[in-house]
Amino acid sequence: MRSGRLRPPLLYYLDLKKNNKGETMSDVVYVSKVRIERKAGPLRIAYLPGEAQPVAFSVHGAIAQHYKVDPATLTGSHASTLDYVVAATAG
Repeated sequence: MRSGRLRPPLLYYLDLKKNNKGETMSDVVYVSKVRIERKAGPLRIAYLPGEAQPVAFSVHGAIAQHYKVDPATLTGSHASTLDYVVAATAG
């Protein structure tokens, strides 16, 4: 079990500018600092900026079936990372 593994920060680029070669580039305006703890099986706990409490991610239903995770072994039903990506882009 890995815990507290650091991942590269997600960088958001805005304020496009031209560099000395005439190419478009940008300044980093936001660095997302997120910490992920892997618990048991697919269960992960994410510490996200702007959230007072950690967020649990796991698998459920068809996603668990796709990854061949026995639903009986899951400690609880939690949204998957895919669920969060869909919710973030659909809003």
